[in-house]
Amino acid sequence: MNATRIGGQSREVNDLLLSLKGLVLVRALLEDRGASAAEIQAHGDEIERLRARLAELVREGGGAYSAAA
Repeated sequence: MNATRIGGQSREVNDLLLSLKGLVLVRALLEDRGASAAEIQAHGDEIERLRARLAELVREGGGAYSAAA
């Protein structure tokens, strides 16, 4: 795996983590403010989609991410 690919994956991982954090926080706000079940579910669905993508990237990266930790 070349350094450019690892760097690109690292940036995508960081972007996904940031997006996930934001979605989780917004979903909690929506729940607290009495948003509709559909809105909360939509955020939950997107959270699950991003989690799956994050897991895929980590698997593709092999030991690159564990070595950085």
